[in-house]
Amino acid sequence: MREAIQTALKEAEKSQDKTRVCTLRLIKAAVKDRDSAARSAGKDPVSEVEISEILTKMIKQRKESAKTYEESGRLELAELERVESAVIAEFLPEQLCEDSVKQVCAEVVEDTGAEGLRDMGKCMNALKTKYPGQMDFTKASGIVKNMLR
Repeated sequence: MREAIQTALKEAEKSQDKTRVCTLRLIKAAVKDRDSAARSAGKDPVSEVEISEILTKMIKQRKESAKTYEESGRLELAELERVESAVIAEFLPEQLCEDSVKQVCAEVVEDTGAEGLRDMGKCMNALKTKYPGQMDFTKASGIVKNMLR
């Protein structure tokens, strides 16, 4: 994924796409920041899964910002946030559709042998391990919660 980001940055610089260049530099900076934090803690550089988590968090921040800008009537800034979100999303694995998420949640509940809400953490850990970056875990959490009731 690091190579894909670097390649995309070079292409964006060649085509002089300023918005894309800025967004890709933000991605690189976030990953580099997490790498240096891991290094200072004596750990390995961040993995692909952790990079996916960083990107997912960045997209979530941009969506929230876009919503805030729309509510305050700053439509040009909201559009910029959406464009940045789309650039970031290019590097994430394909997201599962809602039906697939429900099916996967049901499988995980069955596989883990979860019987009640106290097993929720076990189910969510299994989902995050098997499907990193492939779904909105907040929505998945609600689905699992309903299944365990």
